[in-house]
Amino acid sequence: MRVRRLTLDDLDDCGRLAKDRGWLPERHKWTLLFEVGEVYGIDAPDGDGLASTTILTRYGDDHAVISMVLTASRYGRRGLARQLMEHVLAEAGDRVVSLHATENGRPLYERLGFRTVGHVAKHTGTFLGAHSGRTRPASEADLATILELDAGAFGTDRSPLLRRMFAFGERVRIAEGGYGHCWRNDDNVVIGPVVARDEETARALIGDLALDVGGEVRLDLDLAERALVAWAAGHGIGDPWQVSLMVRGGELPGDRGRRFLPFMQALG
Repeated sequence: MRVRRLTLDDLDDCGRLAKDRGWLPERHKWTLLFEVGEVYGIDAPDGDGLASTTILTRYGDDHAVISMVLTASRYGRRGLARQLMEHVLAEAGDRVVSLHATENGRPLYERLGFRTVGHVAKHTGTFLGAHSGRTRPASEADLATILELDAGAFGTDRSPLLRRMFAFGERVRIAEGGYGHCWRNDDNVVIGPVVARDEETARALIGDLALDVGGEVRLDLDLAERALVAWAAGHGIGDPWQVSLMVRGGELPGDRGRRFLPFMQALG
């Protein structure tokens, strides 16, 4: 079956495919991924929407992220995910490629040369606490500072993505040595990215963002950050659901010690 580059005209079919696999349609999220990434798909042979999708998002010349690897349930185990993965890996070239993998997907990624370098878990709940007094609302006037902080932590150019935060997200906050952002998904508000010089600053950014939006929030926490995970649980954010962070082609660039939350799992 032929792989083709999808467009926003395919957005509704992407949402239908996600729902077929038990995911939320996440139209707001998919729209951003179309803007910053390359969305590929295979049309369903029966003419009813899409059989499979995946997305490649490039960061500069040295890193790329793969996401939204979905296959319609009626076309499972026909090699469509592998076909799309091989296509986007060829498009990625010599870049280091990362992704977040469920247990169902991990065996395929291992066969394609990915290795697990960490584990991330989705934690959700309503944050309990008080404002830190250490952060303030950010504006586009703070963008140069945010881009500098992010480049130091990620070791690559994510500016096309970060320039969209103020239109895409709910709020952006900044602190001495860090920044944070949150955005509204279908069923909660996702906090991320959060980049900070230390865990104390990260906690201030996360807590202040969570309190500002109210209601249920989601944190995609690195399980190696045990103190931060325990802090989140102590403030009402728990119920973890785990995935594997996987990498192919080298080491992740940047300083992982300053990356406390991803923008979203689909974007790293």
